[in-house]
Amino acid sequence: MNPMLIFLVALVFILVLTARLRVHPFISLIAGSVLVGFLAGETEAIIETVTAGMSNIFSQYAITVTSGSIIGVILHKSGATALIARDITKLFKKPILAIGLLGFAFAVPMMCLILAFIIFLPVAKDMSTRYGFPKGLTEVVLALATMASFGLLYPSPGIYAFVNQMGPAEVGVIKVLMIGSVIAIVAMLAGYLYAAKYYGFSISTDHIQNAVNGYTTDEKEIAVFRTASYTPIVVPVVLIVARLFTNVPIIEFVGHESMALLAGAILAMVLFTRSHTSPDIRAWVEKGIRRAGLVLLDICGGGALGAALALAGVGEALGDTLLESSIPALLIPFLIAAAVQTVQGSRMVTLFIASALVIPIMPELALPAEIVLFSMASGTFLISHFNDPYFWILADFAEMETPEVLKTYTIGGAIMGVSSLLLTGAIYMVFY
Repeated sequence: MNPMLIFLVALVFILVLTARLRVHPFISLIAGSVLVGFLAGETEAIIETVTAGMSNIFSQYAITVTSGSIIGVILHKSGATALIARDITKLFKKPILAIGLLGFAFAVPMMCLILAFIIFLPVAKDMSTRYGFPKGLTEVVLALATMASFGLLYPSPGIYAFVNQMGPAEVGVIKVLMIGSVIAIVAMLAGYLYAAKYYGFSISTDHIQNAVNGYTTDEKEIAVFRTASYTPIVVPVVLIVARLFTNVPIIEFVGHESMALLAGAILAMVLFTRSHTSPDIRAWVEKGIRRAGLVLLDICGGGALGAALALAGVGEALGDTLLESSIPALLIPFLIAAAVQTVQGSRMVTLFIASALVIPIMPELALPAEIVLFSMASGTFLISHFNDPYFWILADFAEMETPEVLKTYTIGGAIMGVSSLLLTGAIYMVFY
């Protein structure tokens, strides 16, 4: 069967399973992978291909995602996130922007944008009630901000996967960090401005003169030291950055993303034993591991589908189709990612699959690897609807009706995606 037809059938199949029948993404992705193998006539190779695609992803991200999840749960349960939230509000005195910055700052270290959203949602709701902001505004700003950083910043799993696949000779980590930071900040601000406009809120009024005095959390009730609250986040970031600027073997070892986040998880477990019991810490660690397991299953399913599509030659066929059209090269990775995102929902999984489709055609695109990466990453924002887990997380936890989620989260994400693509194009034209 024609590879493009296989791709379309697989997309529709997964869309029906996830959006219509509400089948778990992992089951849908594995079933879609097997279907691709059968349609491509690769029945003998498909099982090995699927398991290899899964194991490759698991081996790369198990430690990173699990450690980040453990850090997030411990910080939340210990009260550290409340302390950090108050500090940021005190620093900026702009509660709505501050809640966005919280989500932006924590989504990548926690290795889960949904986890960051859930952890800071009580803070967002408290701010909304205390300062009389429109219902839904702080929740939407928080959701869009976590999307911006997790979708565009290294070392979030999708960005890291592309960098790891290409290798340091093809894509520079420092370039990815610098370009990604600029694009992510602009995307976050675009989401912030859109949410404010939708809810009829003037950003000039996002200012609380005595924000810290108005905040309800008492430091005595938090019962953790400020040092303990920040250390599990700051140490991994410092180690990862230090590795980029040195060739010292020990720094290269501890600065690896897996080791750095593992160190952060261990520090969180040790530091909070001073204020909490060992059974509490163990329970939080177990909860973090369980949450990480769900994330890992989803991205392993994405790895399986990416491997199956590569086996069927979908990447080359899709690339040839787009390359033969009059579409500018910069738009091709963007549109491929948007097509995949439309079907399977998870941005992280989309980047895994889109990378498998785009990397084979990169020579024909003749674009720098960093530009290809952020074109793809921008495409993951374009279309988010009913098969996106985050869509329903926002609807349920923020108590929003479906039409409101479509008008805020879906359209806000599309605006962020277009903004990111335009900035990516501008960076390409100016600096390359």
